[in-house]
Amino acid sequence: MTKSHSAIPTPGRQLKSVSLREQAREAIRTQIVLGQIEPGYVESVINMASELGVSVTPVREAVMDLANIGMVEIIRNRGFRVPELTDHDLDEIFRVRTMLEAPAMAEVAEALDGAPIPRFRELADQITDAAREGDLNAFLELDRQFHLGLLDLLGNRRLTTMVAQLRDQARMQGLQKLADQGELTSSGEEHIAIVDAIESGDAERATELMRKHLAHSRGIWAGRTEGR
Repeated sequence: MTKSHSAIPTPGRQLKSVSLREQAREAIRTQIVLGQIEPGYVESVINMASELGVSVTPVREAVMDLANIGMVEIIRNRGFRVPELTDHDLDEIFRVRTMLEAPAMAEVAEALDGAPIPRFRELADQITDAAREGDLNAFLELDRQFHLGLLDLLGNRRLTTMVAQLRDQARMQGLQKLADQGELTSSGEEHIAIVDAIESGDAERATELMRKHLAHSRGIWAGRTEGR
């Protein structure tokens, strides 16, 4: 499983503590979304702290943060548990994401008015490279930066937060198999097409490409191909 890096040195104890809490939260969140912590299994905070190489306190705080957004359930005196996720749950998540993200791409294209977005083109290329190499952790993190970063361009903090929470509620299954079949590479290339549409100022095409991409992603996150 993913190991956390040591905290970046800071001038005060409080900042260092916050940094460890954030690192622990991100490490656990990634494990959950990638399906590396089995749903229904009670995970010990002490064991998780040992695995991440940090003390119990930042891990306990990180778990509380994740419980507040519904990613885990606290089991008193035992640890935490990742809730089960059904196909119906995934359908709901991606339906709402499509309702939010697809029309938002039209707003992004119109707001940029043909201006280049090199940061997102680079992210799209990196997503494709990570998919081709089967680096699932990098694929997930880069994909998150791409989708939430585009929404950030609209300056609507609530919109970005809602989509981030929806992403965190989903789980990936069977991704290695799809990576071996080239399906993740296809998903990476869809990001490049979205950037092309936005930079060309084609709001309608950007919307449709995001809609198709999320339909495709619905299958990928469930470990199968669909929505092509």
